[in-house]
Amino acid sequence: MSSTTSTLIGTLRRAGDVILRRPSIGEDPSSGHGHKTTRTVADEIIASKSVGICAIEIYFPKAYISQSDLEEHSGVSTGKYTIGLGQEALAVVNGDAEDVNSIALTVVQSLLEKYKINPSEIGYVSVGTETLVDKSKSTKTVLMDLFPNNSDMPGATVLNACYGGTSALLSAFDHVGSDGWDGRYALVVAADIAAYARGPARPTSGAGAAACLVGRDAPIAADPRDSCSHAANAWDFFKPDHSVEYPVVDGAMSQGCYYDALEKCWEGFVEKIRCREGKQFYGVEDLDYFCFHSPYNKLVQKSFGRLALSDARRRFSSSCTKTDTCIDRKKKTHVNADVQTKEKKEEKSLAPYLDVSSRSTYSDRTLEKILKTISAKAYAEKMKDANTLSKKIGNTYTASVFMGLASLIDSAGGRGDLVPGKNVGMFSYGSGSIATMYRLKMQV
Repeated sequence: MSSTTSTLIGTLRRAGDVILRRPSIGEDPSSGHGHKTTRTVADEIIASKSVGICAIEIYFPKAYISQSDLEEHSGVSTGKYTIGLGQEALAVVNGDAEDVNSIALTVVQSLLEKYKINPSEIGYVSVGTETLVDKSKSTKTVLMDLFPNNSDMPGATVLNACYGGTSALLSAFDHVGSDGWDGRYALVVAADIAAYARGPARPTSGAGAAACLVGRDAPIAADPRDSCSHAANAWDFFKPDHSVEYPVVDGAMSQGCYYDALEKCWEGFVEKIRCREGKQFYGVEDLDYFCFHSPYNKLVQKSFGRLALSDARRRFSSSCTKTDTCIDRKKKTHVNADVQTKEKKEEKSLAPYLDVSSRSTYSDRTLEKILKTISAKAYAEKMKDANTLSKKIGNTYTASVFMGLASLIDSAGGRGDLVPGKNVGMFSYGSGSIATMYRLKMQV
């Protein structure tokens, strides 16, 4: 493994750069024939701005530890980390030469240089991190050294476990999409060093940073209506002792909180899109790719399988649980009457779990195996690319979901698969807990 800073996600839409054509208002981006779709005023306003990610840059340290070596060193059985957690290695910072501020500085400087962005073109900087060098002075203020003579810079450092980077990104989207936007890019930085005491959590360590350039007419656009969040008071992961860097972690509880947040976000997310787009059903098959916050790869795989259970439960109940707000309420019908053969088979295997409490199934190993089988093909097609990097560098906390996006762009984008109209479902989770599911759409 070596250090890298990547990744190009499309041509920046700036004066002098090559301008790639975007679909016009009312044109179906997946069609080359200008098929007209029904558009609202809100649709046209959002499409005309096309707020989203213009560029992304990532950094991780050169030093790493292989999980197989860590298994031997820890005296555990072969495969406990490599197979049990699905991890290959974890990145570690270079002793006293690197800290969270230095890796944040590195990734921002690299983005500015690679994309030839003048620091004066940045008008907003927000940082997500839970790795605190100081309990008061923020990483955002340290980054200001990279922006001389440019102190008019809204934004701050956001703290909420692994969720801070996503909170910063969503705020940047709002800033750039507002009527008060001054035309300058927003910059979002997510950086962390994940470290654990000796024990079962240590192999889920890692380190890295990501920086996203946010602007209008972006190659990867976000619609603010396509998101759902979930917040709750949970004590699954916290750091009460400021004299040590290690957290207090309840692994089983944290996994349950992750599942619960994912399912709540997914159910709200798909219902919003289904109703707004007038669909009878919206589920996993309607998104081309997924990027999840990745503490370790096996959790992501198991969590993705639970989306199949959520979809089956919604098919089982009905096609519309909020008929008063559905665009297609006059066409309301039970999807079960028209379920495809594959879906019928899935429902049959999941029958014992369709009308029981979801929480009661979190530790059910039989269900876990069923969901792994059901979701295996979709996982390989929709999630595997996004998880390639995290398997090699470990958990990067706030940067994790952005590492997944960069990995997806590098793999699927490298194959030419990220064509206009492709959708990516993004899921970010931070212990404590706050989570958001949102959708990104490829424009170029």
